[in-house]
Formats: sequence, structure tokens, C-alpha cells
Amino acid sequence: MALIDGKYITVQSESPDFPVTATEQPVEKGINLVDHVQAQARTISLSGIISGPDAAKTRAYLITAKDKGQIVKYVGRNAFTGIITGFSTPTDYTTANGMTFSLELREIRIAASSYVDTLPPPIKAQAAPIVNSGTKQTKDKSSKDKPKDKGKGKDKDKDKNKDKVEKVKFKSGSKWNK
Repeated sequence: MALIDGKYITVQSESPDFPVTATEQPVEKGINLVDHVQAQARTISLSGIISGPDAAKTRAYLITAKDKGQIVKYVGRNAFTGIITGFSTPTDYTTANGMTFSLELREIRIAASSYVDTLPPPIKAQAAPIVNSGTKQTKDKSSKDKPKDKGKGKDKDKDKNKDKVEKVKFKSGSKWNK
């Protein structure tokens, strides 16, 4: 007896596979030079019988898990965790209350996100609060009706001094204080 996610199955044969890819470089004499070996995803092929009163439910569960790409845990002679990449259930007269099956599991690796929502406490403590973030320019609705002023030179100098933004200050010793 073996289990796939707590569902009982009878496994007649298990065939684990541990493939690698080796890169080769040709040489003038002799065999090629192998300079790198990279492990590939492990697989296991199972064949056996699903039988008993819950055979149809077990078959439906395995088909659903395969279609959704759900990670399943297999425990038999070997223990394996992965996704179902192939599943077939041929039926014949030899199995009265079930079916034979052939199944292939493939090892997967799930990547974790490197995105961080907030700064970690040491960096957050080094950043000083911004005293003045500047002013936002607003659109004046009444400017359409007003005539244009020809003496703009004097007003521009006043606006430059008014809109001056202070620089952000960091604590001494932080890596941003240069």
C-alpha cells in the first residue's frame, strides 16, 4: 500500500529518475571534456491499481490535482513531493472494483518573491524625516480671465526663493550620509 495525499493506492512498480545535464567541450584527441554538471528535476513513475469503494473518488482527486498543478506528497517505497505531470487509467476485465493506473510525478521548486513592502528597522531608523517636501503647483482657474502681466521678471525671482526645497538629512555614520 502507498499513499498520495492520504489516498490509498496499490503500487506495483516505482521508477525514480535522477537526471543531470553535462556540458561537453570537444578536444582534438580522446573523449570530450566535461566541464559542468547541472542537476535536473527528479521524476518518479508509478504504476499500480486503484481499487475499493473509493476508487472513483481517488481517481477524480488525482485528475483534479493534475489539472490544477497542485503539489502532492507520495509515500511508498520512496517518498516524493511534486506535481502530477502524467496520469492514465486504462481499465479492463481483470480489475472488478477499480482500475489500473500509470502516473508520473515531477519535482518542482517554487521561487520566493524578493519584494519587501517596508524598509527594515535599521534602515528606517537612519532616514531622517523630511522637513519640507516642497509645494505643489496648482492650476489657477481664474487665470483665463486675467490679462497677461508683462513684468514677470521680478515675480520669477520671488517664486524661486519661495519654492526652495530643503535637502534630506541623514544621521552621521549612515551609508547615505556622504
